[in-house]
Amino acid sequence: MTRNAELVLAIAAICCAGTAMAKSSDRQQTMRVQANKSDCTVTESGPCVLTGNVHIVQGTLVIDAARADIRQGDGDIQSAKLSGSPVRLKQQMDNGGTMNATAAQVDYDLQQDTVVFIGGAVVQQPGRGSIAGERIVYNMRTGQVQGGGGTDGGRVTLQFEPRNRAPAAETDKEEQD
Repeated sequence: MTRNAELVLAIAAICCAGTAMAKSSDRQQTMRVQANKSDCTVTESGPCVLTGNVHIVQGTLVIDAARADIRQGDGDIQSAKLSGSPVRLKQQMDNGGTMNATAAQVDYDLQQDTVVFIGGAVVQQPGRGSIAGERIVYNMRTGQVQGGGGTDGGRVTLQFEPRNRAPAAETDKEEQD
């Protein structure tokens, strides 16, 4: 049974790696942020805490959260910790698809090019598949996605959509023949 689980995880990692590349040009776009309140230090290395209806747009990336704690270093954003009930993200992928994600907390580490979704995390790519678990780690550099069920013995759930799925009407007609 353990060997089968390892095989499934290996296949999942390979399948998700090719499908999860976020729109690379988004990181070169201006980031626009709106919130009910802000507490930001205007130095190049100061923190910026945003609260209440936080809305962030950078290129095709759209994020909605209750709170964002953004840290800068040398004039660039180094990390962002987002929380909400839940945090919602939407972004176009380089392959033309769209990624939708929700989680109680999302931690971006731009120096390591990783995003960690924590708490009821779900990442979906319509037409491609999804992954859900208590903790999902996405490496933006490699496209690798790792999921886990958390410390309470939960499970990670993966769903893979077939590439050439026939429309439902044709499938139903074939089954009747």
